[in-house]
Parts: sequence; structure tokens; C-alpha cells
Amino acid sequence: MEPQQESTVDDRKRRRRGGVGKRQKDSSSSQQAPRPAPPADAASPLEKRRRKAGEAAAIPKGRKPTSLLEKYHAGYQEQMSHWPEQPVNVIIKWLKSHNKSWTVADFGCGNAAVAKNVKNKVFSIDLVSDDPSVIACDMAHTPLEPSSVDVAIFCLSLMGTNFPSYLQEANRVLKPSGWLLIAEVRSRLDPDTGGADPDKFSEAISQLGFSLISKDEKNKMFVLFYFRKKEKSKVAKNIEWPQLKPCLYKRR
Repeated sequence: MEPQQESTVDDRKRRRRGGVGKRQKDSSSSQQAPRPAPPADAASPLEKRRRKAGEAAAIPKGRKPTSLLEKYHAGYQEQMSHWPEQPVNVIIKWLKSHNKSWTVADFGCGNAAVAKNVKNKVFSIDLVSDDPSVIACDMAHTPLEPSSVDVAIFCLSLMGTNFPSYLQEANRVLKPSGWLLIAEVRSRLDPDTGGADPDKFSEAISQLGFSLISKDEKNKMFVLFYFRKKEKSKVAKNIEWPQLKPCLYKRR
């Protein structure tokens, strides 16, 4: 009788521990039934790169952009409303007067005004956005293919100390002879008020592989540069980039 009692006690212990026999059976079953293979990703190469580039920057639904970016966009919109002429409208007019088949990359697009007002194919790019038509990503690492666009635009969007990396990315995605348009607040390019020297700014971009075609300084609020990528561009080593001071917007 003693062996039976030991067996009964052991069985009780197993049941209190959750049933060894049952767990072994379940484990065996799970090993015999392999997991189904995940479906093949049918996304295009552009979409895959867009996902990768936007993983860290995209805003989940229901969340707002970072407070710093919110303040910048709010200040930008308020400041622009008081300007007699907005640089984005000058750029839109320029695009309309040129080839409508050109592909455009609008870096730091804001409310994507360029895409909404021209017939060109426009990739609207910004750090964050709740607009599904905007590619939300680090502007230094976009999902665009090399040499895939004809025009790259920076309309008051060279923010941050890493702005040279944005221009380097524009150089990567631009085709040879492609256009680089940069509109910048005049005070940021005024050495008399602590801004960068506009000639040194132009020279740095030239060393990136561009030629300055023209510079529009007739507006009191901003300067507009028109660069063109050289057919056989060669990026210089150790480019000395001038420092662009922060753009401060004052409430009126």
C-alpha cells in the first residue's frame, strides 16, 4: 500500500504545480504545429524606405508634434501672415513657369502649399505631420531614390545646427542639372545683425556641387537663392558651413 500512497502524494503535488503532464503535452503540440509564414511584403521599394525613414519621426494617431516644432510652425504661420509677400508663393510662381513634368522635393513643407498649388509631382517632406500626403521623416535621411528629383526646395526650413545634412540629402536626390531653391529669412543672412555671411553660405553650397544661378534680394523679409547642380558635381571635403542663427518669431 505504501507505493500507492507515494504515487497519490506525487500526483497531488503535480496538480498543485499546474500539471506537469499537461504542460508537456501542450509544449509537444506547439512544436508539431509550425507557425504560418508571414505574408510577403508587397510594398514598393519607395514605401519600404519611407517606413524605415519615418519610424522614429512619424507621429502616432492621437498625438501632437513636439512642443518645439509646434511653436515653430505656429510662429511661422503668424509671421508669414504679416509679410507683404510670402516666399512660398514666389517659388510656386517659378515652378508654374517651368516644366510641369519636373519632380519636386519640398523639404520642410509645412502645410504642403507647393504640392497643393502646382501640377508637378511633389514629394512633401517634413519632420512630423498628421497629413497623410506628407512624408514624415528626418530630412537628412529621406526615402527618395538617388538622382530622382528635378527640383529641391527649402522654404524657410533650414532649422537646426545640422542643416548642412539636409542640403547634402538634397544633393543626393537631385538629378544632374537639377535646381536647388532656398528661401531664408533675411536676418539669418545679415552679418550686421549676427547672421551668416550670405556669400560664405553660397560658397559652402557651391562646394557641395552647385552653381549659384541667381539671388533674389529685392524682398525686405527674405532672400531667395537659385542654385543648379553641376553635371559632374564633386563634393569638397571639410566644407566650412556658416552658422545660421535661430529664427525667432515675435508675437504681434
